Amino acid sequence: MSDPVVLLDDLRDESDELDRLVSELREEEWKTSTPAPGWTITHQIAHLAWTDRAALLAATDADAFAAEAEKALAAPDRFVDEGAEEGAALPPAVLLDRWRADRARLQEALRAAPPGARFPWYGPPMSASALATARLMETWAHGQDVADALGVVRAPTARLRHVAWIGHRARDYAYLVRGEQPPAEPFRVELVSPCGELWAYGPEGAAQKVTGPALDFCLLVTQRVHRDDTALTAHGPDAAHWLTIAQAFAGPAGAGRQALATSEEP
Repeated sequence: MSDPVVLLDDLRDESDELDRLVSELREEEWKTSTPAPGWTITHQIAHLAWTDRAALLAATDADAFAAEAEKALAAPDRFVDEGAEEGAALPPAVLLDRWRADRARLQEALRAAPPGARFPWYGPPMSASALATARLMETWAHGQDVADALGVVRAPTARLRHVAWIGHRARDYAYLVRGEQPPAEPFRVELVSPCGELWAYGPEGAAQKVTGPALDFCLLVTQRVHRDDTALTAHGPDAAHWLTIAQAFAGPAGAGRQALATSEEP
C-alpha cells in the first residue's frame, strides 16, 4: 500500500480531475447517456456523491452508517441504482456542491484517522488507506464513463497504480462472487505504467502471470473494456480465465462491456 498521505493526495487529485471535466458542462449535457445502461453523466456523479457520503458516515458515524447498510441489505439489487436516481433528481449545481463538500469532509476524516483504525463497510471493515483506495478506484472508473460519454481521452497518470493494486488484490473475490473456487496459487502481474515503469504484484516465480499496459489492466478490472480489446497477455490457463471475470469493485458480478467488434456490428 502507498503512504496514506500520498494516497489521499491522489484521491483528491483524481476527484478534482473529474470535477473539472463536469464543472463547465451545460445543464443539458449532464443528461448525456454514458456506457452504463440507464445512467447519464448526472447518475455517475450522483453515484460518486452517494458513495463518498457513505464513506464519510463510515469514517465519522458508525451508527448512521449501520442504518444505511441495513437499507442496502434490504434491497441489494436496487440500492445502488436508487442512490444514483435520488441524486440525479437534483439540479447539477446542487449535486456538484454536495459532492464537493462531502468529499472534502471525507478527506479530513481519513487524514485524521489514527493508525490502525478500521471503519465499517458493506463488506469487511476497512482501514483508512483501503477505503481511500476503493474511493479512488471507483472515482477513476466512473470518471472513465463520463469521459467516454463526452468523447474525451484522458491521459493516464501514476494514480493508476492504486487501481492496479486493488485489481490484483481482488482476484479471489472475482471468483467467489461467481460461485467459483479461486486458484490456490498466487498470480504474478507485471504492468507497464504510463511513464514506462514496471509495476509488479505477486511472486516472481508464479506459474500464472499477466503482463501488459497498466491502463488496459485497470480498464479491465473495473470492467470498462472487454478482454479482447486490451493488449494484456495471459501466461497460463488460470490467468487467462481470470482476465475474463476480473473485477476490482465490490458487489455482484458485473456484466462487463461488449467487445468493440461486437458492439460495432450492424
